[in-house]
Amino acid sequence: MLPMKPLNLFLRLLQVAFATIVMGLIGDMLNDYRSHSQATVNYVMFTVAFALATLFYLIAANSSESLMIHPVILFLVDLLNLLFLFCAAVALPSKLHVPDCSNDRELRENTITRQSRSLRKTCREAKAATAFLWFLWFVFLISTILSGIRMTGGWLGMRRRAHRRSSRVAPQPTMSQV
Repeated sequence: MLPMKPLNLFLRLLQVAFATIVMGLIGDMLNDYRSHSQATVNYVMFTVAFALATLFYLIAANSSESLMIHPVILFLVDLLNLLFLFCAAVALPSKLHVPDCSNDRELRENTITRQSRSLRKTCREAKAATAFLWFLWFVFLISTILSGIRMTGGWLGMRRRAHRRSSRVAPQPTMSQV
């Protein structure tokens, strides 16, 4: 497990960086809205805030075995983040559906951009947020796979467990001990 610790820490720090970038982009989009924001944008903000909040636990659990309650919890938190981020990364561009951010007519009719003070800026921020959401999703996919490997006991989980059990078995008594 020791060689995986630096890799896990690197992935977690990359997740924090991507989540912070997405949170900044979505936060600026929310700030530019005139009255109310779109539910999809609110969901993306919730997803990124949830990912950042759970990353506090995930970083601590990856750095110290005593803070990891159980490897299954680590895997489930990663899996939950993976699912939330996938939904957010699909929902935002499906509502945006603008191929060109310079077409003002499309931007005024779009549900994501029409309430914004700056249509083109909001469109570009939504596209950038989508790209970083996919980067974040991919990094969470890798860490979910690594958490699953850690949960099962490693690459050769069954062999290692069988070997550990056989080495801990008490020796058979001899006739003189009976």
